[in-house]
Amino acid sequence: MSRVQLALRVPDLAASVAFYTKLFGTEPAKLRDGYANFAITEPPLKLVLIEGADNEDTRLDHLGVEVGTTDEVRAATARLGEEGLATKEENDTTCCYAVQDKVWVHGPGREPWEVYVVKADADTLTKEQGSTCCAGTTTSADDAGEPVATPVGCC
Repeated sequence: MSRVQLALRVPDLAASVAFYTKLFGTEPAKLRDGYANFAITEPPLKLVLIEGADNEDTRLDHLGVEVGTTDEVRAATARLGEEGLATKEENDTTCCYAVQDKVWVHGPGREPWEVYVVKADADTLTKEQGSTCCAGTTTSADDAGEPVATPVGCC
């Protein structure tokens, strides 16, 4: 089974959980400090809420495709590479209260996409020091070689 993931950075987690519970008619599948996710059956969607600053509007954190196995992540990595997209693999990474294997790509508007599998639950939101998971940005170069900060999320 695959489903699209939408991760939002929200200013008020409790209010957002209440709203999305009503909107989709289901409770969160996981609710932790500063984090919630919904495994919505119809439409098939993994909605992730990450608590941000109180004074900011809700914004896109990242997008993703949740798959069922590590082999599917590997197949996506190979296919995306063959299509000429730059990929970044993370295996056995702890992110968003889960252990995951994943591959990242970025769209033309620098929107981060991940293809990932959840392998197990974890006790922390972010992985070890130096991680890009739920951490904000990573730096790369644009077509002219200039540095560009790119948002990186997780989940």
